[in-house]
Amino acid sequence: MSPSTETTTQLKPWKNLLCQHSKSSLFSPNNFMKGILVICIFSALPLHLYFSANFHGLIPDGCPECTPAFGRQAIQYDHHGRTNISHILFGIGGSAESWGQRRYYCQLWWKPHKHRGFVWLDKKPNPWPETSPPYKVSSDTSRFKYNCGDASRSAVRIARIVKESFELGLKDVRWFVMGDDDTVFFAENLVNVLSKYDHNQMYYIGSHSESVEQTLTHSYSMGYGGGGFAISYPLAAELVRILDGCIDRYADFYGSDEKISGCMSEIGVPLTKELGFHQMDIQGNPYGLLAAHPIAPLVSLHHLDNFQPLFPDITRIDSVKKLIKAYKSDPSRALQHTFCHDLSRNWSVSVSWGYTVQLYPFLVTKKVLSIPLRTFATWRTWSQEPFTFDTRPMSSDPCEKPVVFYFDRVKDVRNKKTLTSYKIVDDPNNETRCEREDYTAAYLVKGFKVLAGFLDPQVWNKAPRRQCCEIMNGSDKPAGVLQIRIQTPPLRS
Repeated sequence: MSPSTETTTQLKPWKNLLCQHSKSSLFSPNNFMKGILVICIFSALPLHLYFSANFHGLIPDGCPECTPAFGRQAIQYDHHGRTNISHILFGIGGSAESWGQRRYYCQLWWKPHKHRGFVWLDKKPNPWPETSPPYKVSSDTSRFKYNCGDASRSAVRIARIVKESFELGLKDVRWFVMGDDDTVFFAENLVNVLSKYDHNQMYYIGSHSESVEQTLTHSYSMGYGGGGFAISYPLAAELVRILDGCIDRYADFYGSDEKISGCMSEIGVPLTKELGFHQMDIQGNPYGLLAAHPIAPLVSLHHLDNFQPLFPDITRIDSVKKLIKAYKSDPSRALQHTFCHDLSRNWSVSVSWGYTVQLYPFLVTKKVLSIPLRTFATWRTWSQEPFTFDTRPMSSDPCEKPVVFYFDRVKDVRNKKTLTSYKIVDDPNNETRCEREDYTAAYLVKGFKVLAGFLDPQVWNKAPRRQCCEIMNGSDKPAGVLQIRIQTPPLRS
């Protein structure tokens, strides 16, 4: 979570580079007297560092790695039983200024009588929408250091959300989940991810940025706050004990998530990466990323105001609503990527369930189909690359592009199955059409219907493996609407 939460405008490029400090050598002795001076200085340096560190808070008090797992707090929850949504306490970083615009994203996923948590604000709002989660006003943080140029001090306040949430003393909390006010969580999948882990152990779960320039500037080892991260109760208990000292020790760190990561390093707990947390540090069109989702449940989406809507020709809010509509019918299957081939027509088909179908009127290897098309750019510089995952270029030649179909509707059918429909986006001027013969046949396809059984959430407790699909319409049948069936591959004995 970054200081951008306090405003709805994007931060100045590379502002956080102001917070990086380079170190240079103090002396370069070239004579005997300077050599003697250096020896004296280095002889006294360890003692000086010891006293200055302990008196000025540059190192933590004691050894956090060796502290008992639950710190100084008593456990207040039942250890047993499967984790459910009631065991999660959300801490949403917001501000009174930004909430009026960003609350619509939160209201898409928040269930008032089911979810627990608070939006943490910088001051009391007036008025507060009844459809929003409950709010709390953060305590004053003016006493803390923040040495990050002209960036917002809100990073300090937001970093303390986990501490203030913990100190509420709510019962039966197993996980503290942090996110921003423009983060959309897919709560059922979040529960399924956290259920894989023993909440009695110290876990720090999240994911990194998509843009390499972001991870180089910040960190590869921290959970990015906009995409959200989860902290188990025992780890939160230890984090709370040292957090305020960490905030001052890492005063030159730009974001709240960086400060939390610094504390985790002191405790000795690494980030456990889950690929379904999406920071979405991209610009442009998110299509390519979502059309080739990794084999992991969709947990969160962030920065939804900073790129194009997920679906064409509708608003950002409506496009998220549309994705959530598919998600609700089969949460575990949302955005799951699969592909198949029709060898009789030399066609390749790629399916991102609940989002899109791509039709290539030629054969494409499964390795290539698994790689996201680069329809987006990097977060800060709008560059074509690099990213923290493989990408492939999106050609400007319509004869090299797939024919794209978008999710339209979903309905439940018998025997715990769903039937999703996908339709082509009209191009009345035919500006993006390829005149080649094989594409002419592909343009006769007006839509897809995809039949799939409900994806059991327990599949995520097993070794990950992509599901497979089969094209049901043969080449001897009209190609108005193609029928596809998704199947779970058999397990090897």
